[in-house]
Amino acid sequence: MAVDTTADSGRETPELSGLPLLGSLFDLKSDSLGTYLRARQRHGDVVRVSAGPPGLRAELYCVFSPEGAQQVLASEAANFRKDNPAYQEIRDSFGNGLLTSQDEDYLRQRRLVQPLFTRRRVDGYAGAVAEETRAVLSGWQEAPGGVVDVCDEMMHLALRAVSRILFGTDVDATADVVARSFPVITDYVLRRGYSPANIPRTWPTPANRRAAAALTELYGVCDAIIGERRAAPGDGAGEDLLTLLAAARSADDGEFDPSELRDQVLIFLLAGHETTATSLAFALHLLARHPAEQDRAREEVSRVLGNRTPGAADLDRLPYLTRVLKEAMRLYPAAPVIGRKAVAATEIAGHAVPAGADVILAPWVTHRHPDHWPDPERFDPDRFTPQAEAERARYAWFPFGGGPRACIGQHFSMLESVIALAMILREYEFEAVDTEVPVSVGITLRAEGPARCRVRRPGARVS
Repeated sequence: MAVDTTADSGRETPELSGLPLLGSLFDLKSDSLGTYLRARQRHGDVVRVSAGPPGLRAELYCVFSPEGAQQVLASEAANFRKDNPAYQEIRDSFGNGLLTSQDEDYLRQRRLVQPLFTRRRVDGYAGAVAEETRAVLSGWQEAPGGVVDVCDEMMHLALRAVSRILFGTDVDATADVVARSFPVITDYVLRRGYSPANIPRTWPTPANRRAAAALTELYGVCDAIIGERRAAPGDGAGEDLLTLLAAARSADDGEFDPSELRDQVLIFLLAGHETTATSLAFALHLLARHPAEQDRAREEVSRVLGNRTPGAADLDRLPYLTRVLKEAMRLYPAAPVIGRKAVAATEIAGHAVPAGADVILAPWVTHRHPDHWPDPERFDPDRFTPQAEAERARYAWFPFGGGPRACIGQHFSMLESVIALAMILREYEFEAVDTEVPVSVGITLRAEGPARCRVRRPGARVS
């Protein structure tokens, strides 16, 4: 969509140079995260990036400062909507759940879902996380050469955990379907979301047919389980999350119909396993590359837990392990890029942003901003001591978004990550086989190569 590149006030926004006809299209396609980093390094905290041919060119207003992120996500959140093509493609595939809904739809959904994500309720899922972690660890002794790919293993763990919490005893069938169908659907969404123009989804092209088949299978298993819950509703006490969602209702907001339930389930599956898997995988890979920090984390786990299974109460007792996870989420945020569309003309850091402009926030860049993170590429969990956090700008670190649309599942993500990481480090030491893991932007951050680590029982290091 072409926009007027001036606003009522504010200085002109600097533009990243690109090709005469296509702008930065190829740079964004080949390395969007590197392109955003270069834009900030060359031009500062608000930069315009153009991409695409004339007539289909996108003008992206990229905002890299913590103050700008706070303005877009919190203080002026009503002026920045999820109206861009990427979000529409996610809606068309994964439904209009909490991630994609807006306005009264979003407020109603949030009110219905919020009671299911209280700290007390979420803490009750700790046992399920521990059980699924134990199941994953049981297979590592037979790993060929003692080597595991932590990205694959953590994706499997997180998917099993969220499926178990959502569906209870139906975890095996649902996890298999999700593992099969999600990669097909997410790749399809990405291609369409970032394409200047798309053919209709109804045309029988090979890509459309593959995506339709994957969606049919995914919808089918969700609808079947929802039908079972509707036919035999419980009182919601101690039940899986789907049962609680089916029972959620209020006088003002009513309840979710079967289609709305499926939308929520699909969004929870999408957001609930890929994001946590990313945080866990890169926390393990970073520790594998930094033995001193790994030893320090393991010592804390052993001292606090001994041989017992960790529970929700242990989160506050494992501060260094929590700092490790936060630093992993700084360097490898699961949502490395966040898009919005400006409703009305405004200013960000004195730069004019016109009505209708596509606005890009990039946690990947903000989390490396040298004004807030000295030596930003260095892995240092002690950046997240209470004192250091209190002295830093609020939105210098925002892996869970922020403002009125902050991730509803952030406590669950931290609970799952701390419990799983504690159990893993108690059982195994890690040595990096792949010292660098290339990444790219999907719906979430994705590894473009293996993240293999050699695992051994603690104390079995070869001198």
